[in-house]
Amino acid sequence: MKAKIIDGKAIAEQMQAELAKKVEKFREEYGDVPGLAVILVGEDPASQVYVRNKEKACADAGIETASYRKPASIPQKELEAFIASLNADPAVDGILLQLPLPEGLDARPCLDAISPEKDVDGLTAVNQGRVAMNVPGLRPCTPAGILALLDHYGICVSGKKAVVIGRSNLVGRPIALMLGSRDYNATVTMCHSRTPDLAAVCREADLIVAALGKPRFVTADMVKPGAVVIDVGINRGEDGKLCGDVDYADVAPIASAITPVPGGIGPMTISQLLVNTAKAWKAKLLS
Repeated sequence: MKAKIIDGKAIAEQMQAELAKKVEKFREEYGDVPGLAVILVGEDPASQVYVRNKEKACADAGIETASYRKPASIPQKELEAFIASLNADPAVDGILLQLPLPEGLDARPCLDAISPEKDVDGLTAVNQGRVAMNVPGLRPCTPAGILALLDHYGICVSGKKAVVIGRSNLVGRPIALMLGSRDYNATVTMCHSRTPDLAAVCREADLIVAALGKPRFVTADMVKPGAVVIDVGINRGEDGKLCGDVDYADVAPIASAITPVPGGIGPMTISQLLVNTAKAWKAKLLS
Protein backbone atom coordinates (compact mmCIF):
# COMPACT_ATOMS: atom_id res chain seq x y z
CA MET A 1 0.00 0.00 0.00
CA LYS A 2 1.24 3.47 -0.86
CA ALA A 3 -0.35 6.36 0.99
CA LYS A 4 -1.92 9.21 -0.93
CA ILE A 5 -0.10 12.39 0.06
CA ILE A 6 -2.61 15.03 1.16
CA ASP A 7 -1.01 18.12 -0.34
CA GLY A 8 -2.08 21.00 1.91
CA LYS A 9 0.34 23.41 0.27
CA ALA A 10 -1.21 22.96 -3.19
CA ILE A 11 -4.80 23.18 -1.92
CA ALA A 12 -3.99 26.25 0.18
CA GLU A 13 -2.48 27.98 -2.86
CA GLN A 14 -5.60 27.15 -4.85
CA MET A 15 -7.86 28.49 -2.09
CA GLN A 16 -5.85 31.70 -1.80
CA ALA A 17 -5.94 32.26 -5.57
CA GLU A 18 -9.71 31.85 -5.58
CA LEU A 19 -10.04 34.17 -2.60
CA ALA A 20 -7.88 36.80 -4.32
CA LYS A 21 -10.38 36.87 -7.19
CA LYS A 22 -13.27 37.28 -4.75
CA VAL A 23 -11.50 40.09 -2.91
CA GLU A 24 -10.84 41.92 -6.19
CA LYS A 25 -14.54 41.59 -6.97
CA PHE A 26 -15.31 43.03 -3.51
CA ARG A 27 -13.12 46.02 -4.37
CA GLU A 28 -14.89 46.57 -7.69
CA GLU A 29 -18.41 46.20 -6.29
CA TYR A 30 -18.08 47.84 -2.89
CA GLY A 31 -14.91 49.90 -3.04
CA ASP A 32 -13.73 48.04 0.03
CA VAL A 33 -11.78 44.90 0.97
CA PRO A 34 -11.40 42.88 4.19
CA GLY A 35 -9.01 44.31 6.76
CA LEU A 36 -7.00 42.31 9.29
CA ALA A 37 -5.28 43.69 12.38
CA VAL A 38 -2.29 41.63 13.52
CA ILE A 39 -0.91 42.02 17.04
CA LEU A 40 2.54 40.68 17.87
CA VAL A 41 3.72 41.03 21.45
CA GLY A 42 7.40 40.57 22.23
CA GLU A 43 10.32 39.35 20.13
CA ASP A 44 9.76 35.60 19.81
CA PRO A 45 11.55 34.60 16.56
CA ALA A 46 9.10 31.85 15.61
CA SER A 47 6.14 34.17 16.13
CA GLN A 48 7.78 36.80 13.94
CA VAL A 49 8.15 34.25 11.14
CA TYR A 50 4.52 33.13 11.49
CA VAL A 51 3.31 36.72 11.39
CA ARG A 52 5.36 37.52 8.28
CA ASN A 53 3.92 34.46 6.54
CA LYS A 54 0.38 35.53 7.42
CA GLU A 55 0.99 39.10 6.30
CA LYS A 56 2.37 37.89 2.97
CA ALA A 57 -0.61 35.58 2.43
CA CYS A 58 -2.98 38.47 3.14
CA ALA A 59 -1.14 40.72 0.68
CA ASP A 60 -1.26 38.02 -2.01
CA ALA A 61 -5.02 37.66 -1.50
CA GLY A 62 -5.64 41.42 -1.54
CA ILE A 63 -6.57 41.59 2.14
CA GLU A 64 -5.33 44.74 3.85
CA THR A 65 -3.32 44.28 7.02
CA ALA A 66 -2.38 46.61 9.84
CA SER A 67 0.37 45.20 12.04
CA TYR A 68 0.95 46.28 15.61
CA ARG A 69 4.13 45.36 17.47
CA LYS A 70 3.92 45.64 21.25
CA PRO A 71 6.73 45.20 23.78
CA ALA A 72 6.78 42.13 25.99
CA SER A 73 6.54 44.51 28.95
CA ILE A 74 3.09 45.79 27.97
CA PRO A 75 0.70 45.56 30.96
CA GLN A 76 -2.17 43.09 30.70
CA LYS A 77 -4.88 45.76 30.95
CA GLU A 78 -3.19 47.94 28.35
CA LEU A 79 -3.13 45.07 25.86
CA GLU A 80 -6.79 44.30 26.53
CA ALA A 81 -7.66 47.99 26.09
CA PHE A 82 -5.80 48.09 22.78
CA ILE A 83 -7.78 45.08 21.57
CA ALA A 84 -10.99 46.87 22.59
CA SER A 85 -9.95 49.85 20.44
CA LEU A 86 -9.60 47.54 17.43
CA ASN A 87 -13.06 46.12 18.15
CA ALA A 88 -14.41 49.65 17.81
CA ASP A 89 -12.53 50.40 14.57
CA PRO A 90 -14.86 49.88 11.56
CA ALA A 91 -11.85 49.44 9.24
CA VAL A 92 -10.84 46.31 11.16
CA ASP A 93 -12.79 43.19 10.17
CA GLY A 94 -10.55 40.62 11.84
CA ILE A 95 -8.18 40.65 14.80
CA LEU A 96 -5.30 38.20 15.11
CA LEU A 97 -3.42 38.01 18.40
CA GLN A 98 -0.30 35.96 17.73
CA LEU A 99 0.32 33.28 20.35
CA PRO A 100 2.07 32.42 22.56
CA LEU A 101 2.20 35.64 24.54
CA PRO A 102 5.32 36.48 26.56
CA GLU A 103 5.58 35.27 30.13
CA GLY A 104 3.53 37.39 32.51
CA LEU A 105 0.62 37.92 30.12
CA ASP A 106 -2.55 35.83 30.33
CA ALA A 107 -3.76 34.87 26.86
CA ARG A 108 -7.32 33.88 27.81
CA PRO A 109 -8.67 37.33 28.83
CA CYS A 110 -6.84 38.86 25.86
CA LEU A 111 -8.48 36.43 23.45
CA ASP A 112 -11.88 36.94 25.05
CA ALA A 113 -11.42 40.70 24.71
CA ILE A 114 -11.66 40.20 20.94
CA SER A 115 -15.17 40.67 19.53
CA PRO A 116 -16.46 37.23 18.47
CA GLU A 117 -17.40 38.74 15.10
CA LYS A 118 -13.75 39.77 14.55
CA ASP A 119 -12.24 36.61 16.09
CA VAL A 120 -10.73 35.22 12.88
CA ASP A 121 -8.68 32.65 14.82
CA GLY A 122 -11.90 31.25 16.31
CA LEU A 123 -10.40 31.12 19.80
CA THR A 124 -12.73 33.24 21.93
CA ALA A 125 -14.86 31.35 24.43
CA VAL A 126 -17.93 32.47 22.47
CA ASN A 127 -16.75 30.99 19.18
CA GLN A 128 -15.46 27.85 20.90
CA GLY A 129 -18.93 27.52 22.42
CA ARG A 130 -20.45 27.89 18.97
CA VAL A 131 -18.31 24.97 17.83
CA ALA A 132 -19.57 22.88 20.76
CA MET A 133 -23.18 23.78 19.95
CA ASN A 134 -22.62 23.35 16.20
CA VAL A 135 -24.08 26.76 15.42
CA PRO A 136 -22.68 29.25 12.88
CA GLY A 137 -19.58 31.21 13.82
CA LEU A 138 -15.92 31.68 12.95
CA ARG A 139 -14.18 28.33 13.32
CA PRO A 140 -10.62 27.75 14.60
CA CYS A 141 -8.31 27.85 11.60
CA THR A 142 -6.42 24.58 11.95
CA PRO A 143 -9.48 22.36 12.51
CA ALA A 144 -11.29 24.13 9.66
CA GLY A 145 -8.24 23.54 7.47
CA ILE A 146 -8.26 19.84 8.32
CA LEU A 147 -11.92 19.51 7.32
CA ALA A 148 -11.31 21.47 4.12
CA LEU A 149 -8.61 18.96 3.14
CA LEU A 150 -10.81 15.97 3.94
CA ASP A 151 -13.58 17.52 1.84
CA HIS A 152 -11.27 18.30 -1.07
CA TYR A 153 -9.93 14.75 -1.21
CA GLY A 154 -13.37 13.22 -0.80
CA ILE A 155 -12.44 11.47 2.44
CA CYS A 156 -15.75 10.62 4.11
CA VAL A 157 -15.64 10.07 7.87
CA SER A 158 -19.36 9.49 8.41
CA GLY A 159 -19.79 6.41 10.57
CA LYS A 160 -16.02 5.99 10.87
CA LYS A 161 -13.91 5.89 14.02
CA ALA A 162 -11.72 8.95 14.53
CA VAL A 163 -9.03 9.34 17.18
CA VAL A 164 -7.76 12.81 18.09
CA ILE A 165 -4.50 12.84 20.05
CA GLY A 166 -4.36 16.11 21.99
CA ARG A 167 -6.98 18.21 23.76
CA SER A 168 -5.88 21.82 23.24
CA ASN A 169 -8.43 24.56 22.60
CA LEU A 170 -6.46 25.41 19.48
CA VAL A 171 -6.84 22.05 17.72
CA GLY A 172 -7.73 18.94 19.72
CA ARG A 173 -11.02 19.90 21.34
CA PRO A 174 -12.53 21.76 18.39
CA ILE A 175 -11.57 19.19 15.74
CA ALA A 176 -13.04 16.42 17.92
CA LEU A 177 -16.30 18.34 18.18
CA MET A 178 -16.35 19.22 14.49
CA LEU A 179 -15.68 15.65 13.34
CA GLY A 180 -18.42 14.40 15.63
CA SER A 181 -20.97 16.99 14.51
CA ARG A 182 -23.99 16.20 12.34
CA ASP A 183 -22.03 17.60 9.41
CA TYR A 184 -19.37 14.86 9.60
CA ASN A 185 -20.88 12.14 11.82
CA ALA A 186 -17.64 10.46 12.92
CA THR A 187 -17.44 8.53 16.18
CA VAL A 188 -14.67 10.39 17.97
CA THR A 189 -12.31 9.45 20.78
CA MET A 190 -10.15 12.26 22.17
CA CYS A 191 -6.92 10.96 23.68
CA HIS A 192 -4.28 12.59 25.86
CA SER A 193 -1.39 11.87 28.21
CA ARG A 194 -3.62 9.95 30.65
CA THR A 195 -5.21 7.69 28.03
CA PRO A 196 -4.37 4.06 28.89
CA ASP A 197 -2.90 1.96 26.07
CA LEU A 198 -3.01 4.78 23.58
CA ALA A 199 -1.52 2.64 20.83
CA ALA A 200 -4.40 0.15 21.08
CA VAL A 201 -6.97 2.95 20.89
CA CYS A 202 -5.26 4.39 17.82
CA ARG A 203 -5.17 1.01 16.07
CA GLU A 204 -8.97 1.00 16.01
CA ALA A 205 -9.15 4.33 14.18
CA ASP A 206 -10.06 4.92 10.55
CA LEU A 207 -8.79 8.50 10.99
CA ILE A 208 -6.03 9.73 13.30
CA VAL A 209 -5.46 13.43 13.98
CA ALA A 210 -2.14 13.91 15.80
CA ALA A 211 -1.95 17.26 17.60
CA LEU A 212 0.13 16.72 20.71
CA GLY A 213 3.44 18.45 19.94
CA LYS A 214 5.81 15.48 20.27
CA PRO A 215 8.19 14.71 17.40
CA ARG A 216 7.44 11.49 15.49
CA PHE A 217 5.23 10.21 18.33
CA VAL A 218 2.81 8.24 16.15
CA THR A 219 4.52 5.15 14.73
CA ALA A 220 3.40 2.36 12.43
CA ASP A 221 2.48 0.03 15.29
CA MET A 222 -0.18 2.59 16.35
CA VAL A 223 -1.88 2.80 12.94
CA LYS A 224 -4.41 0.44 11.38
CA PRO A 225 -3.52 -0.41 7.77
CA GLY A 226 -5.53 1.85 5.47
CA ALA A 227 -6.17 4.57 8.05
CA VAL A 228 -6.06 8.27 7.15
CA VAL A 229 -3.43 10.14 9.19
CA ILE A 230 -3.53 13.91 9.72
CA ASP A 231 -0.36 15.35 11.26
CA VAL A 232 -0.81 18.76 12.89
CA GLY A 233 2.55 18.89 14.67
CA ILE A 234 5.49 21.08 13.72
CA ASN A 235 8.59 20.11 15.69
CA ARG A 236 12.35 19.80 15.52
CA GLY A 237 13.50 16.22 15.84
CA GLU A 238 16.67 15.13 17.61
CA ASP A 239 18.38 15.31 14.23
CA GLY A 240 17.43 19.00 14.00
CA LYS A 241 15.11 18.42 11.05
CA LEU A 242 11.57 19.76 10.85
CA CYS A 243 9.07 16.98 11.52
CA GLY A 244 5.53 16.36 12.66
CA ASP A 245 3.91 14.38 15.46
CA VAL A 246 3.83 11.38 13.10
CA ASP A 247 6.84 9.31 12.06
CA TYR A 248 6.12 9.89 8.39
CA ALA A 249 8.59 7.39 6.95
CA ASP A 250 7.31 4.69 9.29
CA VAL A 251 3.58 5.35 8.88
CA ALA A 252 3.23 6.34 5.20
CA PRO A 253 3.67 2.78 3.87
CA ILE A 254 0.58 1.53 5.74
CA ALA A 255 -1.73 4.58 5.71
CA SER A 256 -4.21 5.16 2.88
CA ALA A 257 -3.63 8.92 3.04
CA ILE A 258 -1.31 11.13 5.07
CA THR A 259 -0.35 14.79 5.45
CA PRO A 260 3.35 15.67 5.21
CA VAL A 261 5.25 18.09 7.43
CA PRO A 262 5.91 20.64 6.15
CA GLY A 263 3.36 21.18 3.38
CA GLY A 264 0.31 19.64 5.03
CA ILE A 265 -1.82 21.35 7.63
CA GLY A 266 0.32 24.48 8.15
CA PRO A 267 -0.54 26.19 4.84
CA MET A 268 -4.23 25.32 5.31
CA THR A 269 -4.26 27.08 8.68
CA ILE A 270 -3.15 30.32 7.04
CA SER A 271 -5.68 29.90 4.21
CA GLN A 272 -8.51 29.50 6.73
CA LEU A 273 -7.38 32.68 8.48
CA LEU A 274 -7.91 34.52 5.19
CA VAL A 275 -11.26 32.81 4.62
CA ASN A 276 -12.40 33.79 8.12
CA THR A 277 -11.33 37.40 7.56
CA ALA A 278 -13.36 37.54 4.35
CA LYS A 279 -16.34 35.97 6.16
CA ALA A 280 -16.11 38.53 8.95
CA TRP A 281 -15.99 41.37 6.39
CA LYS A 282 -19.02 40.03 4.52
CA ALA A 283 -21.00 39.55 7.74
CA LYS A 284 -20.30 43.18 8.65
CA LEU A 285 -21.43 44.28 5.20
CA LEU A 286 -24.72 42.40 5.51
CA SER A 287 -25.44 43.47 9.09
